[in-house]
Amino acid sequence: MPAHKKRNTFIKRGQIIELLIEDYAFGGKGISRIDSDLGMFVVFVPNTLPGQLVKTQIVKARKKYAEGKLIEVIETSKNEIASPYQQIPGAPYIKLPIKKQHEYKYTSTIDLFKKIAHIDTIENYFDEFITSPSTFHYRNKMEYSFSAIGYDSTNKTDIDEFTLGFKRRGTWWIGENLNKDSGLFDAEFENNLHKIRTYCSQTGLPPWHAPKRKGFFRYLVVRKSYKTNKLLLNLVTTSDELAKFDLQNFAEYLVELFGDRVAGFLHTINDEIGDRTISTTGNIKLIYGSDKIVEQLLGLNFEISMKSFFQTNPKSAEKLYNKVASYALENKEAIDNTVVMDLFCGTGTIGQIIASKSNNTKIIGVDIVASAIEDAKENAKRNNIDGLKFYAEDVGKFLTKHPQYQNNIRTLILDPARAGIAPKTLKKIIQLNAERIIYVSCNPATQARDTEELIKHNYQLKKISLVDQFPHTAHIETIILFEKPVLKYSN
Repeated sequence: MPAHKKRNTFIKRGQIIELLIEDYAFGGKGISRIDSDLGMFVVFVPNTLPGQLVKTQIVKARKKYAEGKLIEVIETSKNEIASPYQQIPGAPYIKLPIKKQHEYKYTSTIDLFKKIAHIDTIENYFDEFITSPSTFHYRNKMEYSFSAIGYDSTNKTDIDEFTLGFKRRGTWWIGENLNKDSGLFDAEFENNLHKIRTYCSQTGLPPWHAPKRKGFFRYLVVRKSYKTNKLLLNLVTTSDELAKFDLQNFAEYLVELFGDRVAGFLHTINDEIGDRTISTTGNIKLIYGSDKIVEQLLGLNFEISMKSFFQTNPKSAEKLYNKVASYALENKEAIDNTVVMDLFCGTGTIGQIIASKSNNTKIIGVDIVASAIEDAKENAKRNNIDGLKFYAEDVGKFLTKHPQYQNNIRTLILDPARAGIAPKTLKKIIQLNAERIIYVSCNPATQARDTEELIKHNYQLKKISLVDQFPHTAHIETIILFEKPVLKYSN
């Protein structure tokens, strides 16, 4: 076989191997290198750290690289430290000092922009690394899963067990109990979760059995307000044997555990077999208290329901929004008495903040999620902010239907979902010919791709900041300010 036709013959999909992690790539992927007869072979393993010896299962194998999923950390890294919290899959780096986490996130993100956006001097535009005000207990929402299959860590096998916590790393069918504070959510709530598990188990009703796709208890979802310290809870079950479960009694038990911290308790029926907390065909019913809680960001109040989108780390979100506002307002002339377009606006938080800090500025917010737009409208009324218009529509279709905004938008704010901006939509955004663009992203990989396209169309990258919204994870948010001369604009 010719040399260029040679294939990897020593690493196969499904194979379980031990690897020493040597380096760190963007997105929390540890890198292991293996010498082979074809040269250096690389294996990427998410949620691992340099210095760890890990057991991994290969999920993808190519000629020069493979991708694996982490099964077990056999030996820890010398950089890891002791943690008082129960480790969960959602916080793979909780034993890594926060300064080291920041170092990995900065370096890997900068390297990503060099590779994808081809900006070799990206460091020259770096503005600030914004840290989370709280390293621990920063989340305002958590979803806990029920499972009929647990894990025996001694014998390293699955067992029949009523569990309430999180899916075991690398599996979809095994649950692991959360027995104490994970360090991410509310400590009082998580230290009492085992009592809720006992209550539910003693009813005799079964937890969800993923392989069999049946059971009664499915999820317990909790939202927390940092403004009021209140909790909003949602128990998700199937309708099977619902008559045997006393929802009112369960509500009373929650109040017994957490007192007046319980703002409300809801029950959701989800008979779908898919792995999602709120079904498309089910229903949600208020059993006790209120169906909403109120949170505050930068002095503005936001009413949040179970289905509302809201920043998971509100204190860090305040710092993110302040940075976005500072980019938008650093040239006050580009904001005052103009129209600012906020695309992929969600619940309209950024637009409201900018409107509250500027003079006679009109905000046009667009998002495809109708419920988010409804929340945006209500929040704007609650905060007595005028000059905001919100549209529940696909961004690309909205821009096609409103050509009058071309050459009339001086400041444009983009905050798309993780997939980034669809190429056709990005083309329409570029045709707006905005003078300044502030692009917020929870996925720098897609943002770097879009950055290359914006630069091709005469946009210049002026500043880039990183925001650590989720300590102990690989996630990082980026904010970029772009500018270019605009030949024509009007107020």
